[in-house]
Amino acid sequence: MHTLFEEAGKFLAGRILSEAGNSAQIELDSGKRVKVRAASMLLKFDQPAPAELLRQARAVAETIELDLAWEFAPEDEFGFADLARDYFSANATLAQQAAALLRLYDAPHYFRRAGRGRFRKAPAEILQQALAAIEKKKAVLQQIDDWATALGRGECPQPIREQLYKILFKPDKNAAEYRAVVQASRATHSAPLDLLQKAGAIDSAYQFHYRRFLLENFPKGTGFPAVPLPAGADDLPLSSAQAYSIDDSQTTEIDDALSVQGLGTGSVLLGIHIAAPGLLIAPGSAIDQLGRARLSTVYMPGHKITMLPDGVVRACTLDAGRANPAVSLYLRIDEASLECKDSETRLERVHVVANLRHDELDGVVTHAWLTDPALEHENAPPHLNELRAQLSFAYRLARHLKALREVVRGRPESFNRPDYNFRLAGGAGAEPTGDEPVQISRRQRGAPLDLIVAEAMIVANSTWGSWMEKLGVPGIYRSQASMAPGVKVRMGTKALPHAGIGVKAYAWATSPLRRYTDLVNQWQIIACARNGRTAALAAPFKPRDAELFSIISQFDAAYSAYNGHQAAMERFWTLKYLAQNGITELGATVLKEAVGGSFLVRADELPLVFPVLGAQNLPRGARLRVRLGQADEIALDVHGSVIERLDDPADARGDGPPEDAEEEETVAGPLAIAVDVNEADAPADADQADNPAP
Repeated sequence: MHTLFEEAGKFLAGRILSEAGNSAQIELDSGKRVKVRAASMLLKFDQPAPAELLRQARAVAETIELDLAWEFAPEDEFGFADLARDYFSANATLAQQAAALLRLYDAPHYFRRAGRGRFRKAPAEILQQALAAIEKKKAVLQQIDDWATALGRGECPQPIREQLYKILFKPDKNAAEYRAVVQASRATHSAPLDLLQKAGAIDSAYQFHYRRFLLENFPKGTGFPAVPLPAGADDLPLSSAQAYSIDDSQTTEIDDALSVQGLGTGSVLLGIHIAAPGLLIAPGSAIDQLGRARLSTVYMPGHKITMLPDGVVRACTLDAGRANPAVSLYLRIDEASLECKDSETRLERVHVVANLRHDELDGVVTHAWLTDPALEHENAPPHLNELRAQLSFAYRLARHLKALREVVRGRPESFNRPDYNFRLAGGAGAEPTGDEPVQISRRQRGAPLDLIVAEAMIVANSTWGSWMEKLGVPGIYRSQASMAPGVKVRMGTKALPHAGIGVKAYAWATSPLRRYTDLVNQWQIIACARNGRTAALAAPFKPRDAELFSIISQFDAAYSAYNGHQAAMERFWTLKYLAQNGITELGATVLKEAVGGSFLVRADELPLVFPVLGAQNLPRGARLRVRLGQADEIALDVHGSVIERLDDPADARGDGPPEDAEEEETVAGPLAIAVDVNEADAPADADQADNPAP
């Protein structure tokens, strides 16, 4: 005697060896013996052999038309043998009965299982929904096949082109576009990014990097919703100071300006004037929410995404030729000794007489020009000569302040690496396309104008940080416990020393148009200026306010992402500069030994760090002539090979640049994408049709 039985959702057949109670011992064709419950045995038979019955049943099952079977099926619950007799004949054969069982079991969209060998036909409306879903699934699978075939031919279907960045970096792994890329990658044995590049999906390397950044950080776009602009601050007192700002020509968010009064009297009043959006924007307002969402302005060569709407920036920026709202720090300085006697913070309007620009004036405002009154420069504009005495005093004071900080730091600051300015030709104010001619120029850190601004901002940030602490008003601080290797700068709400700068407290407060942390601190400083000893009660953020910690966490993440994008786009334009100028060889300095026998080097005249091969035992600081390989603008990668060593190995000490070399450089490597061709296939869109609702 044989039996057809169900085990773990499968139908098997075998010879009955013995039966006892509610179970039986069954021997399969393979010789394996299994114990089967009597309720699981659906058919018993003598002929044919078990394997032959299953073969016949599967062949007959393929001939059963499901629509017709559904029509024949009773409205009430029924068994598979009942349907076989209704569908075939009253004398349905054993093979036909088994075929009905297999066919019913494999068609859950037509027949719902009601027990072992028992079924109930699905309601008509549920069946139609299931059949429609199955047809949709077939259409989707066919579409995936078509798209995958096109990609394999080197053609990119438009839907995949439109979803490119989402597919690569934030994919919906059930989406047909994603599955087509995976299928094509498997079929062609190609990496997904290589496949898409060959298919022409990436029209512009620049757009590839920019759109990827927007997808991650600005998924809803970079535009601002319409919000009411803040009212002016005409009721603020007008300062007697005549201030000037120092920025690059491309700067539109002018946050800071300086003024010097009382030269020649023995007591000089230095004014550090910071743009005051905190006087116009209320915490929690619609504009505040916009700034809180972005947390910082995003910079990149030729373009930026501002933290605040243009109308707000125009209302607050320290443009020349008008009186601007400002939070001003005044320092009373002994003109001879440069000792600071006292300080005062005022909320006022400040008249800005000039917006000086680094890139236009660094060649004029030199150490010699500032320290030798007899030296004349033929290219000095008239308004600059009018400010010469003020700039000379500010420069003398800046050098003095820097020297004082270096005593606290325990070693002098050194600026071995220049800053680089990127300028794109044409299309002023427009979003770059990635094909613009690019100019890269150097601006040495620590140049006189740079030093004047840097020291003034350090004084303001440290003075206001200590003042807030004294009044019990919390703020957002940056601190560094020591300058030991590995000790990093951290952000927090306590006024702790910043060893790297050499100050007792350091609160970012001088860029409120560009950094949200500075705007938060400005609100706190305004409360201090207005309320004095009772400021802690009036300040928007109270001691141990959890909101401050939330802002710090969000800002850290956003600022890191924005800086990473800026560095990536500067690297992109540097590679463009190499190509546009036909540069194939560079002078470079060794930073350190890298993996695989290569060395990491920094170009001497460009902001570029890259690996080179072709040399051994190179000490840090060794100077080389390097031949460049082919640049990859998608991976932002370029390699080099050593042509010759330029310095004398006998003179090399292996220490390299003393301080700035501590800053770690991120070099482009394999681009991380979210397409996984080794992952199991995503579930089909219509799989739910296999189990229709009752």
